[in-house]
Amino acid sequence: MRIRLDPWPSETQSQQLELKPFERPVLQDLESPRWEAVAPKPIPESLEYVSVVDGSPRMEARLTLEEGGRLFFGGYGAYAVGAVELDPHGRRPAVLRHVAAKRILATGGDLRLDPTPLSPRNPHTGDLIYHCVSLPENTVDTPRHVLQRAMLEAEQNLSHDLSSNVEEIDEEGAPLTTLTLQDGPVRGRNSGRAVLGYVKTLQTQYLSSDREYLLAELKPGERTPVIHFNYPGEEQGRYSWYVRLCDAAPYQHVFAGVMRLEMHAPHETDRIPRSVQLIADLSGELLCRLASRPHKDPRAPQNLIPTHALEVAVRRAMGDPALVMRRIRQHVMHTLGKETA
Repeated sequence: MRIRLDPWPSETQSQQLELKPFERPVLQDLESPRWEAVAPKPIPESLEYVSVVDGSPRMEARLTLEEGGRLFFGGYGAYAVGAVELDPHGRRPAVLRHVAAKRILATGGDLRLDPTPLSPRNPHTGDLIYHCVSLPENTVDTPRHVLQRAMLEAEQNLSHDLSSNVEEIDEEGAPLTTLTLQDGPVRGRNSGRAVLGYVKTLQTQYLSSDREYLLAELKPGERTPVIHFNYPGEEQGRYSWYVRLCDAAPYQHVFAGVMRLEMHAPHETDRIPRSVQLIADLSGELLCRLASRPHKDPRAPQNLIPTHALEVAVRRAMGDPALVMRRIRQHVMHTLGKETA
């Protein structure tokens, strides 16, 4: 029996390796008929700006609301998104951009409420204003789904605004000048843009058992060939490939240090667009430069250095959770006082 450790600490929400079966149609090999490692290529000089986008949701207080004899589930929540802008050639220091937090009153049952301001006793600390966002479903998990959906939409909008148009690269031969790295899979708003989704955990088993061996054999910076697949229920496909960021330690499983990447694909394709090929070729070199180290980040190397900086910035933007909770309790008590007066 061979025992190996998952590289991520046990207190994280998920482990780095899960490999749940993927209900999929047949994967398409578009780059090469041979399933073998692809060596990294240099980052082109034309690429001047790389933005790393990430966000974080926080449920600040779970609620129940009564209206017309019905009980609704809700929650006061906050989310923040932002970007780290960097020069992949190291000619400029990295800077934080567009870090902003928003607050929502997430509800189920399509309950519509006016914005809720939480005014402080000290006017200098400002109001906390929660705008109501609701979904038709009304379950205990609905508020969390509303909050997550709002954050993902904000991430997509920011990624879209910061990235190049891939049609100019594919059809007009324009150089790749800007690239956005987005934490997690790409989504609908990212279609047609130079947005590269990076998936830190290997939760789903996309490759068949006769192909997984290559992930263990990749050297740092090397990648697999690009494949094409569709998520269940989605018409638009994905281009995807795997990159190794560092060697696995002897006590870790063989897939440690591997990250999956993906980009949107046209509805029908039998070739890799120029933009995807350019990004796939530079991805190994770029991500190895941005990979974190175990002595600084327990989720290394997949939790990129800019991502860790963003996580700190967005948490700060949402404010101290204990102070926010105090404001929420004061607001609820004040509301109860009005009802009983």
